[in-house]
Order: sequence, then C-alpha cells, then structure tokens
Amino acid sequence: MAEIELIMPKMGESVAEATITKWLKGEGDKIEAEEAVLEIATDKVDSEIPAPQDGVIKKILFQEDEVVQVGQAIAIIEIEGTADAPVATVVENAVATPAKLSTEIEQKQSDTTAKIQKTSPSGKFFSPLVRSIAEKEGIDITELESIEGTGLNDRLTKDDLLKYIEESKKSTGVATAAALVETPTPAAAAAKAAKPAQVIPLQDGDEVIEMDRMRKIIAKHMIDSVSTSAHVTSFVEADVTNMVMWRNKVKNEFLEREGEKITFTPIIMEAVAMAIKEMPMINVSVNGDNIIIRKHINIGMATALPSGNLIVPVIKDADQKNLIGLSKSVNDLANRARNNKLTPDEIQGGTFTVTNVGTFGNVMGTPIINQPQVAILAVGAIKKKPAVIETPFGDTIGVRHMMFLSLSYDHRVVDGALGGSFVQKVATILEGFDINRNI
Repeated sequence: MAEIELIMPKMGESVAEATITKWLKGEGDKIEAEEAVLEIATDKVDSEIPAPQDGVIKKILFQEDEVVQVGQAIAIIEIEGTADAPVATVVENAVATPAKLSTEIEQKQSDTTAKIQKTSPSGKFFSPLVRSIAEKEGIDITELESIEGTGLNDRLTKDDLLKYIEESKKSTGVATAAALVETPTPAAAAAKAAKPAQVIPLQDGDEVIEMDRMRKIIAKHMIDSVSTSAHVTSFVEADVTNMVMWRNKVKNEFLEREGEKITFTPIIMEAVAMAIKEMPMINVSVNGDNIIIRKHINIGMATALPSGNLIVPVIKDADQKNLIGLSKSVNDLANRARNNKLTPDEIQGGTFTVTNVGTFGNVMGTPIINQPQVAILAVGAIKKKPAVIETPFGDTIGVRHMMFLSLSYDHRVVDGALGGSFVQKVATILEGFDINRNI
C-alpha cells in the first residue's frame, strides 16, 4: 500500500485560501477517483474537491470551518500499489498532528505573524495570509477585530483587509490636507464612520432567518456598486420576430445534431459581443481617475440558483465564439452553476454582464452594475403585440414578437449618448437577425 496527499488545489489567480465547509467522507471511508470528498468555500464560489485516485481516507488533516492555504495537504489517502511521487517524508510529518503541520506552515509564511495570534481574544479566526498583511501594515489585533468581514461566518478575508487599508489611507490623506488637526487612527476612523445597526421591531408570528454566506456577499456587492457608480438606465423596445421564428425553425434540428437545446440567450450574447466590438468604450472599468479599456470581451450571464441566490458565470472571449460555441458555453455554465460545480476562475474576469429578467415574466428591469464593470443589460420577456409594420406599399398592423432591453450604465464614464446608442445597437442587431441563417 502507498499513501498520497489530497492537496488544496489552485482555484483562481486571486484565491489563496479556502474554508472547509463540509467533509463528505470520513477517515476509513473508501473513495473512487473523481468522487467528491469535501466541500470548500472561497470568497468567490463554493466548490467540491474530488478524489485524485481510488483509495481509502487514512487521515484528515483539517476539520470543518478551518481555513486552508492553496497547496497545503488536507488529507492522506491510502492507495493500492506505488504512489506516483515520493511522499513518505511529507506524509510522515503531516500525519503527526494537524497542529504541528499548521505551525510549520505559519512559520514558513512569515516570522512576523507570531505577533498576531491565529485566534483573537474575542474568538475571531484570522488566516495566516490576513495576519501577515496586518503585521506588515502595522495593524494590531484590536484594530483587526474591528474590521467587518464578508467571508464564511463573517470571517475577515484578504480582500476585506486590503479594501480597509486602501480606504484608511485615503481618509487619512484627505484629513491631513484638509486641516491641521490630529489624524485619527484607522480604527477610530472606522468606528466613527460605522453606522449603528437599525433595530427592526418584530411582530407576532415573524420568523427570523440568518442570511447565508452567498446572500451576505451579494448584499455587500450590491451596496458597494450603488455607492460607487452613478447609475442611469436607458430602454428600447426591439422587434425580435425574426429571431423567434428562426429559433422555432431550427431548435429540433439543433437538439438532434448537437445534443442540447438552443435558447435565446446565446443569440443575445452574440448581439452584445458584436455591439461591444463597435463601441468598445462600454467595455471598460474605472480605476481612480483612469479608464481601463478591456481588450477581451468577457460576458457574464446572471444565473438564478435553486437556493434563490444569484451567481454570474463568465463566457470568456465571447466575440471569438460562433453561435454553436456560445450555446454550448451558456448551457454548460448554467447547468454547472445550478449544481454548484463552477470554479472560481469561471466567475471572474467579466467585462460586461447580461441578466435575463424575462425568465421570471418581467418585461423590463433596472439592474445594478456588476463592479468593476460599467454596464449591465437586462433582457425582458418576449411578448406578442400588435405593431406597425412599414412596407414599400405603406404601413400595416401585424402581430410581432416584442422585447424590452434596458441598459444600466455608470454615468461617470458612460454618457447618455453612448449608453443609449449601445442598447439601440443591440436592438438593431437582433431586429436584423437573418431568418434564413444556417447553423
């Protein structure tokens, strides 16, 4: 028999650690290759870690709710035959005790983190990465405890701490330049800026439930977006009769040939990508006083989850895919999103977002921008309506398939001319869809 390590995998460029939320297998349990062994949560997404090979879990090194750094061993698996790589020494050291392994890793991280304990006097847990950054920035344990966290169980994440440091530096700089007064400490500034929690009186029969981790992240993300961007929304109504008729004509053939359904979403994604190529200033981000013009067109698609929460997987380089490629990407990402199978990389890097409010029967919406993007398109339900049809022989009335498009955009960098022109361009592309197009 041989032993191998189950390693915390790399889950994205900006993801350095993850929290173990649930062990699906216990010590002594048999596992099969690619079978889910445990569930983890990062700041971005929840995921499962599969078994690398068939075997038996010999030792679990970290328990639920513990934070593990990328690259660390989280369990020892006993397998038949010889391991692919020599791991005897590593396993011997790791099996001793999880505490010993944790101590060694913390020492390798930085000797300075010893000044900030892993757990604060109030019981809050701080990861090695957070403690290392805090020590470097001169933030003591008291100040660290005062910072609001957005991680699992309100845990302070790396992004929370970096945002706090950046805001503290800005507030300190403004105070120094504005008046010759004593500059408050970051902790005092945070305490002063903090708003008291509103007390909501309960009524007879009310039920109180706590927001889950994802809902807390969504709430904070939405508030941050509204306080960051100057939101404006423009609307157009598009005659999408040709698009509807074409899909009805080819959907059975597409399903038979490709093995999956074709929806309206990839057609809309294609139109959005085409419009962005013509108007690239809608595909930007704001960094202080600078505008970042994105080279890649990465379109996020807001997806409702069975839990009622929302997630936005991203179709990378959407302009480089044909309609079949877009259809496969849309179906794959939507299915894996609903089954909690997305990786952190698949929900990062978006440059523009599309949300389909028509799925719920809504005809239009005023969506909130997905930061750090500057625009988001809401697609309404397609409704049959009487409409004026212009012909060379005069106008006539006919039944047409109509759809509202609404674009929310950041008025700091997107003026009404660009925002209005962009959403109208998307509508024009959809209205001009070729009903005789081949798939």
